[in-house]
Amino acid sequence: MRKIIFFGYLLVSVIFLLYLSYPQPDFPSPPPDALQSKEPGDSETPLRRAYFTNYTRSEVMDYYSGEFKLPGYFGLNLLSYRLNYPPEDAQSIIRDQTRSTFLEEIVHPFRESVFINGFEPKDSKDAIFIEGRVWSQKITVRYIRSSVFVRIVFGLLTVALIFILTKEIIKTIISFQKYGKN
Repeated sequence: MRKIIFFGYLLVSVIFLLYLSYPQPDFPSPPPDALQSKEPGDSETPLRRAYFTNYTRSEVMDYYSGEFKLPGYFGLNLLSYRLNYPPEDAQSIIRDQTRSTFLEEIVHPFRESVFINGFEPKDSKDAIFIEGRVWSQKITVRYIRSSVFVRIVFGLLTVALIFILTKEIIKTIISFQKYGKN
């Protein structure tokens, strides 16, 4: 029985390390019919881009969820989560003085993530009028990459710690059972 459990543990560990070693996706492309912002604050870093679009929030998030899907081994998509943040956090996560009505993150656990910040003007004074068009919102996309080396090191540490902790928990349970019989 121990050999079967140990083999299962090794199999899951190898799958986990393969997941961590899988190549990162490129920066997600903009939604169709979107206009890239040329404002200096939106192009300070190649890992943050802003676009003007007429998509709704749900359309933007569905689009980027599809763009950020990572086809894994054997044709399976790798795990991803969507996290929702208060719009006030955009000033610390995206860029200071970023206006926001929503902020979401799409995460590949233990790997990379992409933040999508949207600003939908509510007042006519905040209307977005760029290059002769009125846009319903401005989205800012920030891509957070991670190093393969760091992912593998933390993955190996995680696998080793799980093995050690499981071994110690089993020892503790066995000692409690022996102590309870006395």
